[in-house]
Amino acid sequence: MNFLIWILLLLMNSRLGSTAIPSSANETDQLALLDFKNAITEDPLQVMKLWNDSLHFCNWVGVTCSPSDQRVVLLSLESQKLVGTLPPSVGNLTFLTSLLLQNNTFHGELPQELGRLIRLQNLNLSFNSFSGSIPSNLTHCTHLTSLSLNYNELVGAIPGQLNSLTNLLNLGLSVNNLTGSIPAWIGNFSSLTVLGLIRNNFYGSVPYDLGRLSSLRILQLYANQLSGTLPDSIFNISSIYYFTITQNHLQGQLPPDVGLTLPNLQIFAGGVNEFSGPIPVSLSNATKLGLLDFAENRLTGGFPTNLGKLQGLYRINFDENRLGHEEVGLNFLSYLANCTSLQVLGLSRNLFGGDLPNSIANLSTSLRILTLGSSLIHGTIPTGIGNLISLTLLGLEENYLTGSVPDVIGKLQHLQGLSLNANRFSGQIPSTIGNLTSLTSLLMEDNRLEGSIPPSLGNCRSLLIMNLTGNNLSGTIPKEVAGLSSLSISLAMAHNSLTGSLPLEVGRLVNLKELYISQNKLSGDIPSTLSSCASLETLLMEGNLLQGTIPESLGNLKGIVEIDLSRNNLSGRVPEFLGKLSSLKILNLSYNNFEGEVPRSGVFANASSASVLGNDKLCGGVQDLHLPHCSGDKSRQSKEF
Repeated sequence: MNFLIWILLLLMNSRLGSTAIPSSANETDQLALLDFKNAITEDPLQVMKLWNDSLHFCNWVGVTCSPSDQRVVLLSLESQKLVGTLPPSVGNLTFLTSLLLQNNTFHGELPQELGRLIRLQNLNLSFNSFSGSIPSNLTHCTHLTSLSLNYNELVGAIPGQLNSLTNLLNLGLSVNNLTGSIPAWIGNFSSLTVLGLIRNNFYGSVPYDLGRLSSLRILQLYANQLSGTLPDSIFNISSIYYFTITQNHLQGQLPPDVGLTLPNLQIFAGGVNEFSGPIPVSLSNATKLGLLDFAENRLTGGFPTNLGKLQGLYRINFDENRLGHEEVGLNFLSYLANCTSLQVLGLSRNLFGGDLPNSIANLSTSLRILTLGSSLIHGTIPTGIGNLISLTLLGLEENYLTGSVPDVIGKLQHLQGLSLNANRFSGQIPSTIGNLTSLTSLLMEDNRLEGSIPPSLGNCRSLLIMNLTGNNLSGTIPKEVAGLSSLSISLAMAHNSLTGSLPLEVGRLVNLKELYISQNKLSGDIPSTLSSCASLETLLMEGNLLQGTIPESLGNLKGIVEIDLSRNNLSGRVPEFLGKLSSLKILNLSYNNFEGEVPRSGVFANASSASVLGNDKLCGGVQDLHLPHCSGDKSRQSKEF
């Protein structure tokens, strides 16, 4: 009997205990949430203000509890602009299955106590500022299917203890400062579909074991320090559709059958590596391919014409390789006319040779970027290029193109960058370029262009840089161009035959950094309005016919670093203010008609920084200039000697 009573009492105590535990556990959850709230230092959306006693904590914003026992199973506060740290007490929320804090500004180290969340399935702390290492105690979270720590400031190696997370479907550690090698044991995560390791400092070779990830769909190894060759095993994961290994030190050849073994490829990118050999012809079998980018490698051979079968291609980039054959040239462009979705075609810095074919006119009207610079191309620009009405960038620089620049260039009204420099173009600059009101960069230097500069270029009110240097241009500088206030990088018209004076409107270039008008036939005075160009750092006006004095107003150029006024007809005294410009490091006043005493302060204190050769009436200055002493300067002579 006593034994039976004892059993009954034990059962009663057990039931009492079972009712007490949830109460205590609920209190633990609430205290953990309050601790989380107290660790928030900025809350512009006032989310935490709603975490108060007027509501049960299960009804707080971002908190979800299980209906049965009122335990917190979900904490979801993504994109709430929260600033703060993640307290260790978060590990007391032991029933959590999802912790989602992405896209906030949490900082500090991740607590090891995260390892107490043994029911956790989804941990997303991406797009924050967490630092320190990845907690090794996450090894206890064996139910994790998604671990996303992308875009933080984490350091160190991937902890070996994480090899226990064999249920992972998604492992995202991209854009941190992680180092070490990629662990081979990741190959044991047989269910993994996403592996994101981009923009870290991982080094060494890509493990052969990754080839066992038979369910992998996304492989992102972009921007690390990986080296060696890619294991063949990876190219046998037929489920991969997103494959990016750009910006590493990888080498070797791409497998010739890659389009057959990876038939689901949609994105295939391996630029900025050391790959060699040909572009695999089999890529045409990857019928879903949209992005193909292997720029800046050492690929050789021809461009496969059968890639034109891939109508979904929207980006092809093979800039800076060794592709091409002179006898074939760019004839393959005619096959790319079938790629009706094409937006980017990058083929610059290769060895294609040949003429620019008329078939360029048949490329997709969706094409935004076309780069063919430095590819040994001859011939003229076909007028059909005017059909590419969506172009924002046209790069044809550093080739052997001849003839005139066609007027139809003016039809490309979305153009932002036009690079025609270092060719053999002749004729006049088309006035229709003035129609390109979105143009930010106009590079036409080092050609054989002639005639005057069209005033219509002044309509390009988005221009940041204009370079017309090294042509045969004549006539005056249009005031519309000289006063194009959008110019902020450079205005360069050197080495031409421009005449007349520099327009007063040059004072409108208040944001300009560089003004190059050397080696022309410009005359007249230096305009005092240049003083308004407060951002000017480089002013090169040598080799002209400028006259008069240096305007005192140029003393307002507080950021000027280099001034070259040599080989002109300037006269008067060398202004004292030039020695007071603290930023001025290089000054050339040689071969003018300056007279009087040379200042000694600032840039004049160093003879290697200031040149005054060929001004026979100058005197004084520092001893290294070897100028005669100024008359009436006996006291200074006695001090020097």
